[in-house]
Amino acid sequence: MAHDAAHADGDRPADGDKDEFNRFVTGLGRGVAGALFLALPMLMTMEMWYLGFYMARERLLLLLLLNIPLLILLAHRIGFEETFTWREAVRDAVIAYGIGIMTSLVVLTALGLLRGGMPASELVGKVALQSVPASIGAMLGRSQLGHDDQDSDGTKETRYHGELLMMAAGALFLSLNIAPTDEMIVLAYRMTIWHALVVAVLSIALMHGFVYAVSFIGGHELSPETPWWHAFVRFTLPGYVIALSISIFTLWIFERLGDSSVLEIMLSVIVLGFPAALGAAAARLIL
Repeated sequence: MAHDAAHADGDRPADGDKDEFNRFVTGLGRGVAGALFLALPMLMTMEMWYLGFYMARERLLLLLLLNIPLLILLAHRIGFEETFTWREAVRDAVIAYGIGIMTSLVVLTALGLLRGGMPASELVGKVALQSVPASIGAMLGRSQLGHDDQDSDGTKETRYHGELLMMAAGALFLSLNIAPTDEMIVLAYRMTIWHALVVAVLSIALMHGFVYAVSFIGGHELSPETPWWHAFVRFTLPGYVIALSISIFTLWIFERLGDSSVLEIMLSVIVLGFPAALGAAAARLIL
């Protein structure tokens, strides 16, 4: 009997390792699904195909490099497994990037967008560009597609700077899908200053509504007694500034500004800032 008890005790670590492995594999599956969820609209967008070919390589490299710390910070917040150290966060970020690259490679090949006679620079450029949204989607797949049972008691507590990071990720989440399209430029071209003001006010108003609706559960939860201006000053206004900053960055990265005048740039930023602001405010829902 003692031998059986000892044998049973010896099996427990193996069972625990198996459960941990199963959770990790489940996280990988969610990562692939998340990569497809975010990247598929861009993988099937003509503008993104051309960008992978002619986009300035220094801008593409900058986008790839900036994506690494974003993935690490997101991994520390919502990795494939609960992370306690930055080393584990880096591990999850590397896995997410790998999923993003492989997902982009497989889907682009399946769609006939990568061919044997294609120049290496074009092939690498298309996969590298698409791997950015795909890797972010892979990282976010864990929270978008459900948590493990052990996560059902809530999310990690997030400090103020963490809330701002989540807002930036939410803004990037939506703006990546829209910034490369010609429709966004057409909308900006047809708008007047008055239209821009209406869109900006609408963006801020909707953002503030989302802030109260989502209430930053798990972080800075807002009570009914909280004055409206407190959330407006601490979250809504900074969130809108973040959304506009992300919009400027994505427009520049995707070479959508060109030789535009200051007014045209402002209108384009405000147009893209509308979905970016909603993404920032609803980050707790979509992330």
